[in-house]
Amino acid sequence: MRSYLEDDLSGVRLVASDMDYTLLADDKSMPEDMPGRIRALEGAGALFAAASGRPLYTLRDMFPDSWDHMAFVTDNGAAVVCREDVVFKSLIEPATVQALTEFTLEGGYGLPTVCGLDACYVREQDRRYDDVFRTFYHNIVYVETLDHLAAEVNKFTVYFPEGNAVPMRDEVYAPAWGEQLSVTCGGAVWIDIMNQGVDKGTGVERLCEHLGISVADVVACGDTDNDAEMLETVGHGYLVANAEERMERFADFRIPSNNERGVAQVIDAVLAARRA
Repeated sequence: MRSYLEDDLSGVRLVASDMDYTLLADDKSMPEDMPGRIRALEGAGALFAAASGRPLYTLRDMFPDSWDHMAFVTDNGAAVVCREDVVFKSLIEPATVQALTEFTLEGGYGLPTVCGLDACYVREQDRRYDDVFRTFYHNIVYVETLDHLAAEVNKFTVYFPEGNAVPMRDEVYAPAWGEQLSVTCGGAVWIDIMNQGVDKGTGVERLCEHLGISVADVVACGDTDNDAEMLETVGHGYLVANAEERMERFADFRIPSNNERGVAQVIDAVLAARRA
């Protein structure tokens, strides 16, 4: 794959980045001075967007000094927010949430979590994984049962502690649900399920419509399955060096790894190109 340094970034209006193993280092730390970079992009006539499987309330906590100067493609595109404006949200029907819960529990496939707009609902008996859940869901409500929750739900996520989410998606969830819902993996331990047509790619498209810009003028950075549609959709699809080889078919260029702060280097390159 070619290096991003060979790309023409002069027309870029939006930089969208995945979080885990893309923007964030392996230790979950953020690049230095991200607030400064985010505000600099805005000042240069561009915008930064965090594109993640995480919900809005968690992502805003991660950008406390700049959330109102950026955009969010949250829950893999199930909710899109630009600064303080809700651009889009896609809620899963309660009957579908119930059916997914029963399918997961009756099959013994993994640990179900129900992701609402304001909180993530988890069974009390799965509290032992709280440290893992808390990394992604800052607002967790533990309940005795997930049956018939009275919540606005936009994502159903299954946690696989043994790291077998990808084969479980391919062999179990996609065959059973793939024709009616969007089924993807957020790394080795998460299967994420949203409404059909919801993914990071369509989320970025909706954000571009709101901003009045073309997807051709977007840089997207990612590393794994739930980034695939986003990388294919935009004009500048960038894969971090630490991504698995199987992801290369979705992107055009390579950038340095997450631990080398590749996304920060891309932002700096976009700023230099915008100012040239």
